[in-house]
Amino acid sequence: MPIRVLLADDQAVVRAGLRVVLDAEADISVVGEAADGAEAARRADELRPDVVLMDVQMPGCDGIEGLRRIVGRQLGVRVLMVTTFDLDRYVFDALRAGASGFVLKDIEPDELCAAVRTVHAGHSLLAPEVTGRLIEAFVRSDAPPTQAPPTQAPPTAAPVSLTGRERDVVGLVARGMSNAEIAAALVVAESTVKTHVSSLLLKLGLRDRVQLVVHAFETGLTGRAPGA
Repeated sequence: MPIRVLLADDQAVVRAGLRVVLDAEADISVVGEAADGAEAARRADELRPDVVLMDVQMPGCDGIEGLRRIVGRQLGVRVLMVTTFDLDRYVFDALRAGASGFVLKDIEPDELCAAVRTVHAGHSLLAPEVTGRLIEAFVRSDAPPTQAPPTQAPPTAAPVSLTGRERDVVGLVARGMSNAEIAAALVVAESTVKTHVSSLLLKLGLRDRVQLVVHAFETGLTGRAPGA
């Protein structure tokens, strides 16, 4: 069964280009298009795609609001956001709202198809460039956006304590490193890193690796050096 994709972009020529790239793949099928976030949410409700490829900046109802509406409907749809470097201010809000990942607008066609497959498989995806820009933005700012993420624990919940090694892993994930890179940095097996990440998601009540990055930003673990 092909991966069903809904395209959301206000520019028809961009949607047409994306459709050509994605429909050329045997395992991917574009099932619909939308010109803004509100239409994307309606079309997602009608078509029940597996993945929505959503531009961040659209007139009227933008991609962030469209994402919130889709996530709020609890359709089980994965949303892959498309951004450019000049839209850094939107990235954190989108991650907190439930985006499954981010890709850049200048992504290569084969990488775009791989990204769609990655989020459809239930994994999260952050372009290393996006992660780096997020960290830079946090260094420059006094505090993250004020909107609470969907996974934020109730005020009465007890804080979760992490071990030193868990804090190391969170910090390296937030720096955009893969499991293999983290394993090399910590001098452990890659399988050990996978176990740590899975354990962290369960322990912190987070959905995926993207939300683990958000947690790192919120708790100040993004710049932690191993063993610090």
